[in-house]
Amino acid sequence: MSFEIKLPLFEGPFDLLLFFIERDELNIYDIPIAKVTNDFLDYLRQLEEMNIEAASEFILVAATLMRIKAKMLLPRPELDEQGNEIDPREELVQRLLEYKKYKSVVSELMRMEEERSLMEARGNLLRELKKLSETTNVEAELQDLDLYKLLKVYQKAIKRFEAEQNKPIHSVAMLPFTIEEKKEYILQLVAEESRVSFEKIISLEPNRIALIFNFLAILELLQLGELSLQIGEGFNNFWISPAPAKEAPVAG
Repeated sequence: MSFEIKLPLFEGPFDLLLFFIERDELNIYDIPIAKVTNDFLDYLRQLEEMNIEAASEFILVAATLMRIKAKMLLPRPELDEQGNEIDPREELVQRLLEYKKYKSVVSELMRMEEERSLMEARGNLLRELKKLSETTNVEAELQDLDLYKLLKVYQKAIKRFEAEQNKPIHSVAMLPFTIEEKKEYILQLVAEESRVSFEKIISLEPNRIALIFNFLAILELLQLGELSLQIGEGFNNFWISPAPAKEAPVAG
C-alpha cells in the first residue's frame, strides 16, 4: 500500500509564519517565539527530507527566529535610550503586520485583474477584421450578388487601371556634354580663328542642350579671364576672342 505526503506551499516565509499564528490562534503581538521557531524549522526539515530545496529567504527568516529566541533567553534584556526594555520580537511583529495588511488586499487585486483581463481594448483593426472574416458567411454574400453590382466593381477596376496607366513618367537622361569639355572646345575655336561669333557657335551645334553648355562654358572662361567679349551686331549676338596678355610689372 503506497501513500503520498503533501506539504502546503507558501508564497514566502511570512506567509508560513502567519499560517502558524492563525492555525494555533496565537496573539501576533505576543508571539511564543520558541514554538513558532520550532514549527518553522520542522517545516524546513520536511522540505529537506523530500529533497525540496528551500528558498534562501526561508533560511534567512529561520536564522532570524533563532537569533530572536537566543536574545529572549539571555538574562540581561536590551534597553533603549529611555531605559525601556527592547522586545526582540518587535521588528518581526511589525513586518508580519505589514505582510498581513498586504495579503488582505491580494485577493481583491486578483479579482480586479481577472475582470480587467476579460475586457478587450478597442482599436486593434487587424484582429477585428480577422475575427469578422472568420465569422462571415461568404456563400451568403455571393448569393446577394447580381450583374449590376459586378458591373460597378468592374467599372471601378477599369478606372483605377486607367489612372495607373496615365500617371506621368519622369525619365532621367544622361547629358552628352560637360562644362569642362565645352570650355576646351571654345578655347580651341578661339585659338583657330582668333575671333568667333556666338551665332557661329550655335550654327556648329544647333540644339538646345549644346547651346546651354556652350553659353555656360563661355561665362566661366570670361570669369577666369581667359576670354574677352565684344558686343556685335544683332540683339543676341556677340564676339569672343582670347583675353589680352597681361603686361609684366616693371621693376623699379
